Amino acid sequence: MYLSTLKLWNFRKFGQPGEINIKEPHLCAKFKPGLNVLVGENDSGKTAIIDAIKLVLKTHAYDWIHPTNEDFYDGASIFRIELEVDGLTDNEASHFVEWLGWRDDKPYLRIIYQSRIKDGVIFSSDVKAGQSDDGIQLSLEAREYLKTTYLRPLRDANNELTAGKNSRISQILKGHSLLQKVDGLQHPLETIAETSNEAIKDWFFSEEGGVASNKSLIIDVVDGFLHSFINDGFSTDIKLVPGDIKTILEKLSLEISEDKHLGLGTMNRLYMAAELLHLKQPGKDKLNLCMIEELEAHLHPQSQLKVISSLQALNGIQFLLTTHSPNITSKLRFSNPGVNLLMCKGVSIFSLSEGETKLTKADYSYLETFLDVTRSSLFFSNGLFLVEGWAEEIILPALALKMGHDFTKEEISVINVGSTAYLRFAHIFMPVTGQLMGVKVAAITDLDVQPKDGVFDAEKESEKKARKESNFADANDEVKLFIANQWTLEWCLFSSPATKTLFMDAVATVYPGIVVFQKKRVEGCDDLRYDEGAFKSKLIEKLLPGSSSPFDKVRVAYAFAHILSDKDVNIELSEEDAYISYLVKAINHVCPAIPDGD
Repeated sequence: MYLSTLKLWNFRKFGQPGEINIKEPHLCAKFKPGLNVLVGENDSGKTAIIDAIKLVLKTHAYDWIHPTNEDFYDGASIFRIELEVDGLTDNEASHFVEWLGWRDDKPYLRIIYQSRIKDGVIFSSDVKAGQSDDGIQLSLEAREYLKTTYLRPLRDANNELTAGKNSRISQILKGHSLLQKVDGLQHPLETIAETSNEAIKDWFFSEEGGVASNKSLIIDVVDGFLHSFINDGFSTDIKLVPGDIKTILEKLSLEISEDKHLGLGTMNRLYMAAELLHLKQPGKDKLNLCMIEELEAHLHPQSQLKVISSLQALNGIQFLLTTHSPNITSKLRFSNPGVNLLMCKGVSIFSLSEGETKLTKADYSYLETFLDVTRSSLFFSNGLFLVEGWAEEIILPALALKMGHDFTKEEISVINVGSTAYLRFAHIFMPVTGQLMGVKVAAITDLDVQPKDGVFDAEKESEKKARKESNFADANDEVKLFIANQWTLEWCLFSSPATKTLFMDAVATVYPGIVVFQKKRVEGCDDLRYDEGAFKSKLIEKLLPGSSSPFDKVRVAYAFAHILSDKDVNIELSEEDAYISYLVKAINHVCPAIPDGD
């Protein structure tokens, strides 16, 4: 069995003013039996989802989990959580017979939890289950089969694996079938402990050696003081550990063999391995759900990749992870039907599973190959530019700064897809429901209709633009395509009155040996000027495919951005500019509006 659905009403950030409508949850999240990964920026609700599940199902650890004032949506006096468990085998279903419902001729379990607050006092209902809106109380025995395993962020792995009363390692071992005690029989470890205790006792109580015996030097001395402190009826006994299995396990610790100087990262992975021992037991009729917050805690990037790859290969355990790591998201295998990436945005959650967005099977295959660590930052951005190459990636932030936008401060990403495959990435932000994610996306592309003998064909340009726009026909209001008005980015920068001189300066810097790219003295003028006609002809020659000396777009882009960054350079970037309007419109689309007067 596995957790398939979570529904929230007025829990933390997920809520609305007014009465609860049972038919309309404020959040509904769907999970798969395998690996579910929650991503999103800070305060997007990832931890709230984990905490809601913990509050209802509890954990195998002895954590005190109860509702607090902060769990109630602002102004709400009640919150409600519903969970659904699907995929029950006959044996698993037998533990929940009186609470089961049926869907598509298969049993499922609906679990209900509510909490109210009145006069500052929190009142929680019992955990209930069933098909009615109120449900009936779920027995303690049934709830034992639903407990989860939870690894908190910034885990103290050393402490969790160290011996101690109710230590986590003792709980993990105690839950294993090999360490279950059969009523009326002594467990083999208890027999070993008993034998050890007898040997230790024999040594301490040995009479050998006369007046200098072990007993006379230790036990008799302690007993002498004990008799004077209490009375002669008390005497000393010595044991390694009490003989019951629980106490024996609490004296055990788990360590890496030989190496005694281990860092947090290695211990963290050992801790996760121990938890998997607890979860990976055949024949157990229980919910095998492991929730890990910030899987990347204490792990360097290569370790993160290794761990997430291993988890994707496991069967029989359901994982629910939260992460801020592009390393982890870059390694997800979307074609694996057991992998479910969930993007938390605003007060909604969006699955990238097949059929949930406009992503096609070909898109999934492409993303598995080309969605690297850098591009995975798109899952955590407040806004997004999808560009075709390095030149756009370098120049766009510089242009935006001149318009008053700092991409770093505004948490906006420029993703260089390295080709015209921007649509594959854009599909991520197109839910099939048409719901908006709250992330503005601008795909920026060249028109790529080159001139012939220095002349552009307006009809071909119009046809090419129409074909490109048709690919975005099913996009929503947040995802838009911005096409260069003519040929390429470089040509538009050269042709725009606002950027022409700056662009020519950048070209001159990169190509000091090409005479036509340099300023020269013009008869009748005191200053140096470019010969625009000669400059234009040479630029076209170098931009055309098959040029014997191709135009170095990246170096020119760096030079242009550097020149543009000078605080004394003032240019007006307008949507009315026929050549760079597509760039200006893209920036205005993605970036938050600047208040008047700023």
